[in-house]
Amino acid sequence: MQFVVIVLILEKMKHSFIIILRIIFALQSHTILLVQPTKRPEGRTYADYESVNECMEGVCKMYEEHLKRMNPNSPSITYDISQLFDFIDDLADLSCLVYRADTQTYQPYNKDWIKEKIYVLLRRQAQQAAK
Repeated sequence: MQFVVIVLILEKMKHSFIIILRIIFALQSHTILLVQPTKRPEGRTYADYESVNECMEGVCKMYEEHLKRMNPNSPSITYDISQLFDFIDDLADLSCLVYRADTQTYQPYNKDWIKEKIYVLLRRQAQQAAK
């Protein structure tokens, strides 16, 4: 009976360990951001990041750089998430490719997925700042 209990505990630990590894790999998945600001194809560009979170921070930085260009005389730039999302929606195309180690392929994601990931990232940052 004790052996069965030990095996069950080990199986539970193994399952938890696998979930933790999947979370870690999801957070550290190589990500390629594809950007097309306007309808002109020659404006297409890309950037690559070590993780999804870094990529989402890169999208925020891209918007902040846009705001700085639009307001060169402003000493500081502030915005809310709805303005960031409007900027994303106004881009001709924005998508990212996230590496999946289990299939050794890149999974494509669209603007809505990017906005959801940014929302989660910014909410987490706001919660940490409030502590």
